[in-house]
Amino acid sequence: MFDSCVTEPQNDSNRPARPGLLIPRAVAASEATDYETFDVVVIGFGIAGGCAALEAAREGARVLLLERAAVHGGTTSMAGGHFYLGGGTPVQVATGHDDSVEAMYQYLVASSKAPEHEKIRAYCESSVEHFGWLEALGFAFERSYYRHKAVIQPQTQGLMFTGNEKLWPYRDIAKPAPRGHKIPVPGDTQGARVVMDLLRDRCEEAGVQVRYETGVTNLVDDDDRVVGVRWKSFAEQGVVLAGAVVIAAGGFVGNPDMVKEFTPELGSKLIPLGSTYDDGLGIRLGQSVGGQTRHMDESFITAPFYPPSSHLFGVIVNKYGQRFVAEDSYHARTGYFTMKQPDSAAFLIVDSAHVQEPTMPLTPLIDGYEAVEDIEAGLGLPKGSLVATLRRYNENARAGRDPDFMKHPDWLVAQDSGPWAAFDLSLGKALYSGFTMGGLRTTVDAEVQRADGTAIVGLYAAGACATNIALDGAGYCSGTQLGEGSYFGRRAGRAAAGVAVPTTAGRSG
Repeated sequence: MFDSCVTEPQNDSNRPARPGLLIPRAVAASEATDYETFDVVVIGFGIAGGCAALEAAREGARVLLLERAAVHGGTTSMAGGHFYLGGGTPVQVATGHDDSVEAMYQYLVASSKAPEHEKIRAYCESSVEHFGWLEALGFAFERSYYRHKAVIQPQTQGLMFTGNEKLWPYRDIAKPAPRGHKIPVPGDTQGARVVMDLLRDRCEEAGVQVRYETGVTNLVDDDDRVVGVRWKSFAEQGVVLAGAVVIAAGGFVGNPDMVKEFTPELGSKLIPLGSTYDDGLGIRLGQSVGGQTRHMDESFITAPFYPPSSHLFGVIVNKYGQRFVAEDSYHARTGYFTMKQPDSAAFLIVDSAHVQEPTMPLTPLIDGYEAVEDIEAGLGLPKGSLVATLRRYNENARAGRDPDFMKHPDWLVAQDSGPWAAFDLSLGKALYSGFTMGGLRTTVDAEVQRADGTAIVGLYAAGACATNIALDGAGYCSGTQLGEGSYFGRRAGRAAAGVAVPTTAGRSG
């Protein structure tokens, strides 16, 4: 066996490397004296890893899936069950929503901070096929539409707007269409678990060998090609040589050192959306053989102030009483811009004609006020600031326009019926949560790439440890993580099976 304790620092600085930033040493295949062989090894049994393993097995590969936890599911099982799909899915057709591949493509390109056009094109063109593949796991999206603004459909409705498709300027670039397809489970926490249970069953049927409580500690390298992994399970350890390895081990929101280094905004004032296994190990394993990372400083952060959807009629201001975002934005976009305000402070002001008791009280009610001047005094806003902001907003709203932020007419109503309610959207007051979005650079077929763009033979990555379509909070659409994780996981599995030639020549085992 060989030593796996040798590590390398995350960066070239002279300061001592924190444990969570250490990169495991990639070990040479020649050091392995005892091993097993498989065609494909998949690291992590979340949505991406499960789809990769299933597709590789269906391509005829002998697949080993290693999962550190005692059960399948990963962070995926914590999700409500949105898949971002479009281009004319059966649910869109059944509910009378016209959508096209081109409209979906144009929207995703426009809303991305650094669009990878080939990936977005492939995802959009394959969206209807992928919809069918998901349903073939053993469920059916309900052919129904939820027309209100919410974080997720409250019941089993199959379709809802879950992004910024109706927001300016996107609505002028691509025809808006709802693309948030929800698993038919009531509520907002169990939908994806249903998919993971079905995926587990399909993997078992396809002959995927799954080992739980087994973590990968190192990649095995042979002349710039990844040929296997070293694993550990309690006191046991071993080596598997394989034709290809797929990393699907999640993001790094559970790693305090990586969060501090790359996304400090996901600090102690936020609830991490992830598990302790989201520690960035998959990313660091990719780096150990030369994989490049991208967008490591980006995160998804949100404290939804809707439902009730009527609160979208209100105005959001910073500590200077100024608006800074269209209030009808997707909640992560609002959170993205709130974090950029002075002291990450923001307040939602709603008049008595539109205020309701929140059904998701993540943004606390501060108080009610009889006059706008009282709000300024109560919130410590500059005198006259909110008065001027509301005067301008109300005048424009009565004229049916919002020249400042182009708020959609559906949510543009004067807020002039006192008294007014003020809700606290500030970091540390509202209940913010988030996850990381950076990861390994990959091709459209999920091959991990070096800084020069060349692919590392035998290594693939998908899910939250890779960067694909979801790149930042400002452009995020609910359902993108499950959508791209499952889709690029499938592509990773098929591609890995295509190069699966176990590298055992010249070695004993």
